[in-house]
Parts: sequence; structure tokens; C-alpha cells
Amino acid sequence: MASSRSLPQRLILDSGAVIGWSRGDARTRAVLRQALARHLELRVPVVVLAETLRGGPRDAPVNRVLKAVGTAPTTPVTGRDAGQLLGRTGGSNTADALVAAEALAIPGSTILTSDLDDLQALLADQPNIEVQVI
Repeated sequence: MASSRSLPQRLILDSGAVIGWSRGDARTRAVLRQALARHLELRVPVVVLAETLRGGPRDAPVNRVLKAVGTAPTTPVTGRDAGQLLGRTGGSNTADALVAAEALAIPGSTILTSDLDDLQALLADQPNIEVQVI
């Protein structure tokens, strides 16, 4: 999704971005290095924890990412916004809707994702939110 603004205020990582970072994906790391160099706020919505953690030793790389970035708590407003996005678009992916709703909280956010289509559909009428694929 193209954006009319040049610099986002924060970068929201979805599950694909967190997994890519935790696995050392070069493209994901390059985007994150640029974000850190520009002093962007990095956020991981709490729903990403449910999608990426399974309670075992394989969680260690993801936990390192989460420790470095932190998580964004899901508020009732975020939950309502996610529900409205699903209702308006006819979507069914609650996790993607919660990630999209987190971006709505601060216009000027960019979402880093491996799931471009669903997030673009949810945010089609939101020109101040950019979705960047990795």
C-alpha cells in the first residue's frame, strides 16, 4: 500500500516479521536496521505472541526479539477497531485485524508483514497506514 507521507512514526511487526527477524532473515534485518537508524518506535502487538510462541525451547529466538522490542498491549479500543475492520471487509483473520487496529491507533504507522494481501484489504481505506512486505 503506498503512502503519501515519507517517514513513518513507528513500525509494527506482525508474526511474519518477528519470525523472519528471529530466524535471521536478511531482508527483515535490513528493514529493521533502517528503522532503528531512523529512531522509529518498534511495536509487536500482543496477538503476535499467540501466533509465534508455543512454550518450548524453540521459542528462544522469538523471545529474544520480543525482549529487544517489547509488546503493545491490546486495549478495548484496539479490539473494537479490529472487529469493525473485520465487519467492514468481511474478513475473518482476527490476528491480522488486531495488528491493523494497532496501526490505526497512531496514524503514520507502518506494518512490516509477510501477509500483504490480508492487511492491505483491512486497511484499504487508510491512506496514513503503510503495509510493507518482507
